[in-house]
Amino acid sequence: MATDYDKKTVSDVPVGDKRVFVRVDFNVPMNADGQITDDRRVREALPTIRYLIDHSAIVILASHLGRPGGKPNPKYSLLPIAEHLSQLLGQPVTFIPEDVGPVAQDAVQNLRPGQVALLQNLRFYPGEEANSPEFAKELASLGDVYVDDAFGAAHRAHASTVGIAQYLPAVSGMLMEKELRILGTALENPRRPLVAVVGGAKVSSKIDVVNHLLPRVDRLLVGGGMANTFLKASGREVGKSLVENDQLPLAQSIMAAAGEKLLLPVDVVLASEASPKALASIAAVDQVPSDQMILDIGPRTVDEFGRVFQTAGTVIWNGPVGLNEIPIFAEGTLGVGRALAKSPAISIVGGGDLVAALQQLGIAEQMTHVSTGGGASLEFLEGKVLPGVAVLESR
Repeated sequence: MATDYDKKTVSDVPVGDKRVFVRVDFNVPMNADGQITDDRRVREALPTIRYLIDHSAIVILASHLGRPGGKPNPKYSLLPIAEHLSQLLGQPVTFIPEDVGPVAQDAVQNLRPGQVALLQNLRFYPGEEANSPEFAKELASLGDVYVDDAFGAAHRAHASTVGIAQYLPAVSGMLMEKELRILGTALENPRRPLVAVVGGAKVSSKIDVVNHLLPRVDRLLVGGGMANTFLKASGREVGKSLVENDQLPLAQSIMAAAGEKLLLPVDVVLASEASPKALASIAAVDQVPSDQMILDIGPRTVDEFGRVFQTAGTVIWNGPVGLNEIPIFAEGTLGVGRALAKSPAISIVGGGDLVAALQQLGIAEQMTHVSTGGGASLEFLEGKVLPGVAVLESR
């Protein structure tokens, strides 16, 4: 993605008195009582929605929530989100309980310029995930213009992200533009040195990211379960740790290609089991007992990463560096987050697990940019073309 953003945006098309169908990503976490526990994705969509209101558009919002499996499920209704959005906007948001058919058509016909409506969960319809042309055409009949502001769903070729663009002029919203500009600049024209921190459980799930980043970055820092595979590939004892033995040759070839760029953990947090009740200890990476497992990076590694951050221009971080669901193994991720927050570097954080961890730890707001796209940001970092971006009109 070039740093000069080459897609048309909502400000490039006339929207006054037009019905603007906006694909947003309101796939937010909710508790058992149906209350939103983190509304960041809703708040990130506000600039586009407010722009459309201010320019006298009729705003029709559409999103998915969870995995209802192509049929209605009250647990995944967007009604609570419509109510929350009306509070954020300071004006009523009409909730439309259906997405297609006479109920949806009538509700949209009754909207006036400057008003906002939210359709029911798109994934209540099998045609959404199947990218059914019929369903896409029915959605398109509700609007005159299509705006995609759902970066978090841009890697999905669904009816509301790809199919609908066959029937309406298709442009990006402000959040989509922001995400692609920031991530694109980080990859193609970053402030250097460019540092990548890659974590998560498995090398196999991040191999495309590593291969795409390696020629571009000045340093590559590896943590999480995937670091165990690299440590074993370098000839170290890793005890009972999670290791992908089939990926050892690949890890060795990456280490050979990376050379001095690659920084692996120098110390680790150990326990006999991945449990909150486990007794944790810290050891150097060449002193891991055979009956222990590596579950986090150690404090010396956090310090090493922090030193790299202090001289970095840009840091891209994807994936936690420890088993952060268990508090005693979250200290590495927390420490790396604090060190990154203190550094002068531009910090770009992506990946659902990592973002959730940083928000839980209270340090997400200290990053320069927290991506709203988990899978989408991962695929972007892999160098893949995102289907939801490819269909948008070019300038």
